[in-house]
Amino acid sequence: MDFATIIGILAGTGVVAAAILVGGDVTLFADLPSALIVIGGAMAATVIRFPITGVISALALGGKVAFTHRKIEPRQLIEEIANLAEVVRKQGPLGLENVEVDDEFLAKGMQMIADGYDPAFIRESLERERDLNLERLEDGQRIFKAIGDSAPAFGMIGTLVGLVQMLANMSDPATIGPAMAIALLTTLYGALIANLIALPIADKLALKSKVEDVNQTLVLDGIMQIRDSKSPALIREMLIAYLPEKHRGEMIAVAPA
Repeated sequence: MDFATIIGILAGTGVVAAAILVGGDVTLFADLPSALIVIGGAMAATVIRFPITGVISALALGGKVAFTHRKIEPRQLIEEIANLAEVVRKQGPLGLENVEVDDEFLAKGMQMIADGYDPAFIRESLERERDLNLERLEDGQRIFKAIGDSAPAFGMIGTLVGLVQMLANMSDPATIGPAMAIALLTTLYGALIANLIALPIADKLALKSKVEDVNQTLVLDGIMQIRDSKSPALIREMLIAYLPEKHRGEMIAVAPA
C-alpha cells in the first residue's frame, strides 16, 4: 500500500473542504451538471485520443501504481541476486526451484535458468517483457496526462455554458449571483481533478517507469551473469554500477569477503 498517495489526496481534499466549510455552505459547491460536464467531457476527449481498451487499462494501472506501489531498492535486488548466485554455485541451477522470489521479473528469469534455457533466448524474452512493461507504464502516463489536460478545459467550457445561460436570464437580477456561482463550479471541478488526481498519477507512472527500467535492467544483467556461472562476489561488484555513488561505498563495506 502506497500511503503517500492516500495521504496526499486526503490532505488536498481536506484543505479544500476546510476552506469551503470556513467560507459557508458545503451544498453550494455540489452541482451534478457541472461534474458531468467535466468528468464526461474529459473522458470523452481522452477516448477520442486513445483506444478505449487502452484507457480502461491505463485507469486500472494508474490505480494500482498510485495506491499499491511498492518501491524496491536496487541494493535489495543486488543482494538477492548475489544470494541466488550462491545457491547456483552450491546446488546447481536446479537449486533455484526451491527458492522463493518475490519479484516476478526475477522469478521468471530464475525459472528459465533452472529449466536450462539458452542464454540468448533468456535475454531476448526478458528484454521483450521489460520493454512491454515500460511501454504500458508510458501509455498510462500519457493517458492520465491527457485527462489532466482535458479536465480544466472542460471546466472552462462548463463555465462558458453557465455564463451564456446566466446572460440569457438577465431580466431577473436575483438569479444572476447563484447562476454565476454554478457556472464557476465547473472550473473548480476541472482544476481539482487535474491537479489532485490525474496529473499526480501521471507523474507517479512516469517515475515508476524510470524505476522499473533501472531495476529490471539490473535484474536482467544479474540473471545473465548467473546463467554464465559467474561468482556471487563478481556479480555483486558488477551490479554495484547501478547504485548511486553515495550508496556504492556502503554496499562494498557490507559485502562478504
